[in-house]
Amino acid sequence: MQEDFIHYIWKHKKFQSNHLKTTNGDAVVAASVGQHNFNSGPDFFNAQLKIGEQLWAGNVEIHIKSSDWFLHNHETDKAYDNVILHVVWEHDTEILRKNNTPIPTLQIKDFVVKDLLDNYEKLFSKNGKWINCEHDFASVDDFLLTNWLERLYFERLERKSEAIQKLLKETKNDWEAVFFMMLAKNFGLKVNGESFLSIAQSIDFSILRKTQSNPQALEALLFGQAGLLEQDFEIAYYQDLVKDYQFLKQKFQLENKQALPMQFFRLRPPNFPTIRLSQLARLYHTHQNLFSKVMETDNLEDLYQLFSVETSSFWKTHYTFQKKSKASTKTLTKSFMDLLLINTILPIKFCYSKQNGQEIDEGILKLATAISSEKNSIIDAFNNLKKISKSSLQSQALIQLKTEYCAKNKCLQCAVGNKLINPITP
Repeated sequence: MQEDFIHYIWKHKKFQSNHLKTTNGDAVVAASVGQHNFNSGPDFFNAQLKIGEQLWAGNVEIHIKSSDWFLHNHETDKAYDNVILHVVWEHDTEILRKNNTPIPTLQIKDFVVKDLLDNYEKLFSKNGKWINCEHDFASVDDFLLTNWLERLYFERLERKSEAIQKLLKETKNDWEAVFFMMLAKNFGLKVNGESFLSIAQSIDFSILRKTQSNPQALEALLFGQAGLLEQDFEIAYYQDLVKDYQFLKQKFQLENKQALPMQFFRLRPPNFPTIRLSQLARLYHTHQNLFSKVMETDNLEDLYQLFSVETSSFWKTHYTFQKKSKASTKTLTKSFMDLLLINTILPIKFCYSKQNGQEIDEGILKLATAISSEKNSIIDAFNNLKKISKSSLQSQALIQLKTEYCAKNKCLQCAVGNKLINPITP
């Protein structure tokens, strides 16, 4: 038994309301169960109850056992002086107020409908399940699931907004600089994301503006700050980058002590930092007002066109400085652009619109629905239960569902869990 389940029963009145009685036999009528408190203090504020013939207004505290009152030291906490009802699953001891009068206790298990309790126990029985509801997930109504996933998608955007808000605070609301940092981070993918972010943070965005008209100087800036120009290679292109970087370093008083080292190990060559930095440099050379263009564009194909860039010519025949490879044009692939859209563009659009008091739902939903679903172990597992993920909106929502609800056993806060526990809604 989880205390959350008792909270759920009380909050949603999932009990036989016409027969409620305290452990002393007094009838209980709940005009209002109170306001659920998610912070410290009693679990429900401002409840309005009739206990016996007496009307009460005050707080309600919930525990699995009555004795948990002492386990949590409530007897010494003034915040609990105004508790008018103690709701417990099992009553095992009397609780007294400071004036030695008993706090009325409701043993709620006596008034819970059996089907509700059976459904709860079935849902939370483990037996090696990937998620609690995996045997019933496919039976969930499509309309309910669609609406729940849409809500979860915006929850995930809210979570991603936290990193953006932090960077905005650090840059004094410089949206272009923050956009560059987030874009750089996601160019680095999971392996080099933090390294790429540290590089972007080491460059004042005004310096990038001053160099972006010169593609080689821009590459030199990024490669130099990444610590990739500290060898002695007898390659003309490399020597030119070193020369350009030394000039920029002296001119702008650059330092890269905070830049995190890059990883090449176990990466596919197209994802080598050298390739991604060259593509990032070319993107900012091609679009010198990239942030404005992205904010003004709500059409997926136009965004793909915006990000259709390739490396500089040297990298057509190289993945690293030293070794020559078979010639190939290394453009941003559609799947890579989708990742940039999911992890950078849409969260930035969401955060920007929210901060500026603009409508956010329609345009973002349209883009998120148009982008193909991600492919990973979480999405595959959900699709094996029910073919559900067709767009990035659904795949991002399912990731949110698994990480923030399923993995934390928050079934009682989940629309799916709620429906399975209480299939017939009054």
